Amino acid sequence: MIMAATSAPSSEFLTSSGLGRDNEQSLDIEVLKDAAKKALINALNSVNGAKTLVLDPTLAGPLGLVTEVALLKHHGVDKMFWLEPGPLTSTTTNVIYLCRPLIKYVKIIADQIKIHSKESLKHRYTLFLVPRTSTLVSRILEEEGVLGDVTVSSYNLQFIPVAEDVISLEYDNAFKELWVDGDETVIYNSALALDVLQKTYGQFPRIIGKGDYASKLATLLTRPLPEQPSVSVDPLTSPAPFDSLIILDRHVDMITPLLTQLTYEGLIDELIGIKNSHVEIPLSLLNPPSAPNPENPGASLPSTSAIITPVLNEKTKKHVLSAATDPLFAELRDLNFSSVGKRLSRVAHRLDEDYKARLQAKTVAQLRDFVGKLGGLQTEHQALKLHTGLSEMLVPRTRTNLFSKSLEIQQNLVASYETSAQISAIEDMIAQGADMQTVARLLCLASITTGGIKTRALENVKKEFLQAYGYHLLPLLLSLSAPPLSIILQNPPPVSMSPSVAVNKLPFTAIRKSLRLLIDDNPEALEELENDISYVYSGYAPISVRLVQCVAQKSGVISNPAEKVSVDTPDGKGKGSASKKLFAHPIVGWKGFEDILSTIPGQTFDIVQKAPAATASRAPSISSLLRPHEQTTTTAIFFLGGCTYTEIAALRWVGRQNRGRKFLIATTGIVSGASLMKSIANDGKRGPGKRDTTI
Repeated sequence: MIMAATSAPSSEFLTSSGLGRDNEQSLDIEVLKDAAKKALINALNSVNGAKTLVLDPTLAGPLGLVTEVALLKHHGVDKMFWLEPGPLTSTTTNVIYLCRPLIKYVKIIADQIKIHSKESLKHRYTLFLVPRTSTLVSRILEEEGVLGDVTVSSYNLQFIPVAEDVISLEYDNAFKELWVDGDETVIYNSALALDVLQKTYGQFPRIIGKGDYASKLATLLTRPLPEQPSVSVDPLTSPAPFDSLIILDRHVDMITPLLTQLTYEGLIDELIGIKNSHVEIPLSLLNPPSAPNPENPGASLPSTSAIITPVLNEKTKKHVLSAATDPLFAELRDLNFSSVGKRLSRVAHRLDEDYKARLQAKTVAQLRDFVGKLGGLQTEHQALKLHTGLSEMLVPRTRTNLFSKSLEIQQNLVASYETSAQISAIEDMIAQGADMQTVARLLCLASITTGGIKTRALENVKKEFLQAYGYHLLPLLLSLSAPPLSIILQNPPPVSMSPSVAVNKLPFTAIRKSLRLLIDDNPEALEELENDISYVYSGYAPISVRLVQCVAQKSGVISNPAEKVSVDTPDGKGKGSASKKLFAHPIVGWKGFEDILSTIPGQTFDIVQKAPAATASRAPSISSLLRPHEQTTTTAIFFLGGCTYTEIAALRWVGRQNRGRKFLIATTGIVSGASLMKSIANDGKRGPGKRDTTI
């Protein structure tokens, strides 16, 4: 069984995202952000004069990652409003609507234009749809009688960098639209975004993946797609060209998001919430720390043992969690939470020693050196205060009875230990007032890992669920039980069950053994845990990342590829020699794991793409002239339906074990079990015309 979050051993120097790195170059994904910003500026500048911007609330977060309000004002935006029902008061002639192509938004826009027309208000309307235009939008506007008043265009917002190795479409509803609503628009939008990646950095020589919707996406990528504006980067000069694209369907591995994430960043997302890379935290954690006292330089340092308790109901502020601006976060984000306290303590001790250097400075030159370092020390001090405060916010929540009970049920289910007793434990959690998302996640996990829940037990827990949380959540249970999601199932299945549902059951027990998903809690296994991706769940390896290893690091599925590295440096980071790492093997598809893949539901594919004639006729790049063992390549991994922070952490760990291969993680959005349940429960109306349909 896996261990609790607060007691799991973890090799800090192996799990830290900032360690074991070399000087290999990677793709510059900042050009994608620059392109998105430039496209937005061009869209605003296409409307001359002052303008009122009416914004889809779901786009505020993604836009905040590529631009700032000051830039919008600089390009003529006078006022901004949310796109919501009711009249719009605009003091400018130009009105710009920026939204996703949802029926509800188009109706609101039409209503506002008609109200202005009745009041004889003269405005020029421009509608920018994200990420592309739709003829159906024009048809609805025409039916509403306002098409002639609106200029319809598009703002092609696609992949947004959210970390140095992660790009996201930041589309929260992708999972629900695909597996609940049956709306496949996101597959086409994903194909367009991935096609831009190819045009920017070079073609994917091979497209490999698993899952039915993933297969549809791969098929689209092999067909001609509409021309789109792309970034002007010469693929031949790319420092790390693509060697393949791995597409994973979220439905192939539903277990991973249902488990509680146990990395630092993942736990912040679980317990506090991260939205578009931003987290809301108390203002006291963002205030600059007090200046050190010369007589006692370390006095103002936040102690990792002293609790920094935010004031009850204290005002909060959105703060962006970025490794680019916060090197300490880069060190902490991928650690198992049990290791975070030690790392913070070590950083605090080092800062304390650095501040004490002030007392030892006796010459002008030494004082000048200290003053030169002071700015960096204060920045580190502020980061230490922030992350110590965040950790202090997390610790009490991880020590509650409900959190511990939830972890225990998860551990028992993935280990197939007394599975029937876990259903009773879930019922106890309902009685103890656990939140709805936690109970729904555990119920889904129980069904997937056991192949279905006994009919009477399932009916009882469903009844208690609805009585405790409200009958408005009945559509949630129906969605989780019905195709194509089908993750809460009866055992034995009813006669009325579709044969396709039975075929798509995950043979979890068999896969757990063949993919080495679980690390047992014996002394030998504990040492193994320190050298395996399973550290992200304190002993359980995500199926999705094991599948990536089946393609990009085959030895890692069978045994642990990590080598022990020394930790004898003063900062505790160690000196893992890149020369000791083996060079990554070539991408040869699923070779060696075909039998395992055949047991997992969903289509398996491996497509080799032909190089475009224009590219083949060009002169070879410098990197391609290098011997194969000298060239660094990039493997792109796309999660259709979202990925978790723990999967990102595990993939970073895999990437550090070999030389010559970088991972670029792409996704429709960052998800957690809670966000998936909230998304599905948001509205349970399942018929056409009864939901916010993407068109």
